[in-house]
Amino acid sequence: MIQLTRFNGSKFWLNAELIETVEATPDVIITLTNGHKYVVKETAEQVVEAVWEYRNRALLKAREEAPDGL
Repeated sequence: MIQLTRFNGSKFWLNAELIETVEATPDVIITLTNGHKYVVKETAEQVVEAVWEYRNRALLKAREEAPDGL
């Protein structure tokens, strides 16, 4: 999950695994695989960076918990 900001300033958590597209039009619109759309204050680059960080954390955790040799 990544934390994002709505235009009204409220924070929310979004499942990064469901993101299909991130568009800057100039507002940043995130479209999920289920068709839901979110307009956020973060830049497209910030959203992508947050997704990368989330996935890196998940991979590191999986490696830490994996049995030796995997």
